[in-house]
Amino acid sequence: MKRICVFAGSNSGVSPAYVQAAENLGKVMAKSGIELIYGGSKIGLMGKIADTLLRHGGNVIGVMPKGLFRGEMVHAELTILIEVDDMHQRKAKMMELADAFIALPGGLGTFEEIFEVLSWSQLGIHTKPVGLYNIEGFYTPLSNLIQHAIDSGFARPSNQSLYVMSDDADELVKKLQHFERPPAENKWSDLKD
Repeated sequence: MKRICVFAGSNSGVSPAYVQAAENLGKVMAKSGIELIYGGSKIGLMGKIADTLLRHGGNVIGVMPKGLFRGEMVHAELTILIEVDDMHQRKAKMMELADAFIALPGGLGTFEEIFEVLSWSQLGIHTKPVGLYNIEGFYTPLSNLIQHAIDSGFARPSNQSLYVMSDDADELVKKLQHFERPPAENKWSDLKD
């Protein structure tokens, strides 16, 4: 595993544990020689993980639409900055470059990104591992929501096996490195296998 795409909040959140978690993940990735692919911002949790990797000798590739340069404040010290035209191109480029994905705590943008990679994994568009960095139980409600969709007949039980979750950075990266994707199955219960 050479590159992990990290989705993260462009804000730091109210708990100091979120910033500490971003820094811990950055240290683990740098120590393991894993490059960071991310949205290119210098603020929020996005900036914290990038700063930490750079401080510890890691490589950081940022992908940012030109229209967000001012709002998200592009990081000026990245190893590589890739400029794209829009959010769709940003996500496509990050997907292309990444060997795996991790979601740090974040808001709607982070949720949208993590649900897209989970949905695409479910459909077999990619087979890359996905991790939820469950700091202070942040992603427990999301895991519960997926279980609720399964219990309600809108998702297959295997959907809970499309991702790994941990509140420890080192453990999460190891889980991604040893991830075994569940066998592909027909996602449409109305269609007989």
